[in-house]
Amino acid sequence: MSLFQFLKSKTFFIQVGIAVIGLLVFVFSLKYWLGITTNHDQKIQVPNLHKMSLDDVRKKLTELDLDFKIIDSASYNPEYPKKSVIEQTPEAGDYVKEKRKIYLTLNPSKYRDVTIPDLNGRTKRQATSQLRSLGFNVGTNFTYVHDIGKDVVRGLRFNEKIINPGDKLPLNSILDLVLGDGRGN
Repeated sequence: MSLFQFLKSKTFFIQVGIAVIGLLVFVFSLKYWLGITTNHDQKIQVPNLHKMSLDDVRKKLTELDLDFKIIDSASYNPEYPKKSVIEQTPEAGDYVKEKRKIYLTLNPSKYRDVTIPDLNGRTKRQATSQLRSLGFNVGTNFTYVHDIGKDVVRGLRFNEKIINPGDKLPLNSILDLVLGDGRGN
């Protein structure tokens, strides 16, 4: 039997029909199986977790059959309560499936600590620039001491206490300068 005769034969058409039916059954059963195992029609809307404490987040996500993971603590933001959610991924309003992890960024409990540099002998302008670049605020309550250099830094104060180079203070602390009065020897 030649190839051309085989392609025209009844046996060939039966085998092609069986292959097509088998392929269709396989595709539809695969689609049905994937729909069940991947929860295709299920969607849960992610709630807005901003400014919520971890206990409230845990309760809310447990009700919705979702999970969470803390990925980071950001820079301290005074507009948010301490240890509350600042950012979340996926965002509020997005749709996810059950058991999905929501990644959270928390607000630390305070500003990070910064080391005080040695500013002794610097001018008031230099010291102010350097302290501001480090994230400190410079107060207007200057203390003058008897010294030959006018407006030369002779120390730093924080809450009326003298602080030394190398001490650590929270970011955004208000530091007062101790300056020379220019009348010394």
